[in-house]
Amino acid sequence: MKKIIFLFVLITYSCGEKQIKPEFEVAPFTQKIPSQESWNSKVLFTDNGVLKAILYSNHLQIYEDQKITLLEGVKIDFYNSNGKKTTTLTSLRGKVDDITKNMFAIDSVVAVNDSGVVLKTSELMWRNKDQKILTDKFVTISSPKEIIKGYGFVSDQKLNDYVIKNITYISNVTVKENK
Repeated sequence: MKKIIFLFVLITYSCGEKQIKPEFEVAPFTQKIPSQESWNSKVLFTDNGVLKAILYSNHLQIYEDQKITLLEGVKIDFYNSNGKKTTTLTSLRGKVDDITKNMFAIDSVVAVNDSGVVLKTSELMWRNKDQKILTDKFVTISSPKEIIKGYGFVSDQKLNDYVIKNITYISNVTVKENK
């Protein structure tokens, strides 16, 4: 019994000697603080009153002094001149250059158009001036007819007219008929 009491006192004493260091995050205080911040945001992009795109973001941070907007949880719906949604792009993170209005989708980027064409890559840029989607990263594009993989990609935002610069794989998709 004395051994158990001694062991209990030893454990209690040794636990009491430890100093508990409070957890303290340094990173948020060393970084700049955004001038504006919002959650579950919806931003409309228009040109002369015509809807071009709607951006949805789980978390949006605007840094006015750096002229950038950082995004987490990104979804963008692109619209044609008739107001019809043509393409949806999603990514885990993003960044908008507030001067050029170019948007960078980062991490797990997927773009799907209304014809069933699917683009997957790690990063891409939507260039505002000509509304093109481009990247120099590895891409996989699949359609009902084919699958193409390669490095470097340029397309219109509808994913109808695209070019893969360095193709590494092409496969035709065969449709299985249900009998």
